Amino acid sequence: MTPASGAPPRGRGRRRDRLIAFGWLVLVWSLLWGDFSWGNLAGGTLVAGAVLLFFPLPPVSFGGRLRPGPLVVFAVRFVGELVSASAHVARVAVQPGYQPRSAIIAVRLRVRTDLNLALTAEAISLVPGTLIVEVDRDVGVLYVHVFDTHGPQDLRGSRQRILAVERRLVRAVGSDAEVRRVSADPVERGPEP
Repeated sequence: MTPASGAPPRGRGRRRDRLIAFGWLVLVWSLLWGDFSWGNLAGGTLVAGAVLLFFPLPPVSFGGRLRPGPLVVFAVRFVGELVSASAHVARVAVQPGYQPRSAIIAVRLRVRTDLNLALTAEAISLVPGTLIVEVDRDVGVLYVHVFDTHGPQDLRGSRQRILAVERRLVRAVGSDAEVRRVSADPVERGPEP
């Protein structure tokens, strides 16, 4: 069987991914030492080789494409949420006598790829007041700790914000089918019993 047109053969694509990871590891090693010398290059090469040999990462498939417009929208909205959430957490922290209530909510993502789960979880965890507690990879559910909730409306709002983050991420880097899936299903959903 031949690979789909435009897609590299499986073995060659895996080697390419490992070579890219190797290069990044050597670069990070050199940056951590703060000096680009032959000794650091040799040390980075040894460390990168050992990391890739003893701690192999599972392949992460990327079937999408990078869309600059939606990527800018995601970045701008992310910075806005970051500033807003930071101000909210700071206000709660300095409010005397206030006891914030927290909750853990389950959010079923519409695109269940490993890459989407990881990107969405990272984006959510970087915003103050939300933290990923657990990920159920098999069914695509994120369990998220949310800060300062007052009732069911806050929980629904948090779930909708998380799904909006997923939608913006998929529009920025997802495949056409994934973009259609998140656009056709904008309604928030919880896990099914």
